[in-house]
Amino acid sequence: MSDRKILTVTVPCYNSQDYMEHCLKTLLSGGEDVEILIVDDGSTDDTAAIADRWAAEHPSIVRVIHQENAGHGGAVMTGIRNAVGRYFKVVDSDDWVDEAAFAKVMDALRVVDVDLLVTNYIYDKVELNRKREIHYKRAFPENMVITWNEVRRFRPWENLLMHALIYRTEVLRRSGLELPKHTFYVDNLYCSIPLASVETLMYMDVGLYHYFIGREGQSVQESTMIRRIDQQILVNKLMMDGLDLEHVPNERQRETIFHYHDMITTVTSIMLILGGTPEHLEKKDALWEYIRTEHPWEYKKLRYSLFGITMNLPGKVGRAIAVFCYRVANRIFSFN
Repeated sequence: MSDRKILTVTVPCYNSQDYMEHCLKTLLSGGEDVEILIVDDGSTDDTAAIADRWAAEHPSIVRVIHQENAGHGGAVMTGIRNAVGRYFKVVDSDDWVDEAAFAKVMDALRVVDVDLLVTNYIYDKVELNRKREIHYKRAFPENMVITWNEVRRFRPWENLLMHALIYRTEVLRRSGLELPKHTFYVDNLYCSIPLASVETLMYMDVGLYHYFIGREGQSVQESTMIRRIDQQILVNKLMMDGLDLEHVPNERQRETIFHYHDMITTVTSIMLILGGTPEHLEKKDALWEYIRTEHPWEYKKLRYSLFGITMNLPGKVGRAIAVFCYRVANRIFSFN
């Protein structure tokens, strides 16, 4: 395989035999400028055999790395360390890309020089035949290489999720990003820590990434998130510990990253409120106390943001208001 690839797409796979080929088929449409790097993360089904067959059939495009199970973060880090493409994207094996949008993105990546390319993504609830495209037309000018000074403020419900991001590979490597193994929700680290190393950005108004919602046991399901709340809390802390946000020099860059921290802390808090037990509520208080003591500058901003105030309304009535706001937002935006 040539080491002059424009884009490496890493596909973390764990027991993905039932759906990974649809994902790979859409990525194959990117052609010879794309490296599809399948990371078989210790699968016990036919994932490894399927991956090897794809590599044998498309040796100039598909590469496979087999490893002991390390979880999603471990698989993504393997991809970052081994990528040959100038740019880097993660596509989970149960998701896929729109082929027409992918062609436009590849045309752009062949000619631009940018640290971060942002595209739209689509919440795809296949069983309900419901789709919702998330765009960033208000926050970014379109098809222009810009600096953070040209980025406009994000609305409360807008955030740069993993599905929207194509980083320059070198940006990821020099950012100090380290995703913990055997931990869910590490995409929150991927979406925040490297942003401090980004200097130039570009936005394309194309619906590239289809994010599948609805598989039983999916990590973003509410019941699953409550069951794995300790991992969400860990990632919430690591996200703040991994970046001295107060000293990020560009104001709009700092605001954008803070906006993401605000959203993730809100998600952690509402899941603890939904958990409802005294232990859950104690963990919520402990998280906010951790932020207060370890990150006092950020605590002041978080605690008195709209989300922070809502998540800390006192008593049963306050928690009921927080849950009501969450239910309304979920009905509108269908994020889990």
